[in-house]
Amino acid sequence: MDTLKQVLSWVGIGAATSPIWGAFLWELWEGGIRPRLVSASEIDALATAMLARHGDRAEEMAFIEEDRAWRYSDSFEQGKWWRVRKRIERMRCTLPSSLIVNLSSGPRM
Repeated sequence: MDTLKQVLSWVGIGAATSPIWGAFLWELWEGGIRPRLVSASEIDALATAMLARHGDRAEEMAFIEEDRAWRYSDSFEQGKWWRVRKRIERMRCTLPSSLIVNLSSGPRM
């Protein structure tokens, strides 16, 4: 009988804390795992578009998009724009600055 009481108490604790764990797991999925499932080609395309459109301010503009997603509590978009911002940072380190200037001097949309 003592074992049954322990089992029921643990089931009760699990049921009572399930909203907490559910919210934690949902946030882990939305903010940590799902943004990593966005293809590298999509991230590269967004980073290239940001560099072409904003030039030297591309990283700042990507941060603004990331901040906007954070303010609207959109963890997926925040994670995606974090990846874009990091990709822009890596592109700046590997690409010559003249190529970045040429990308930003293209036609404006």
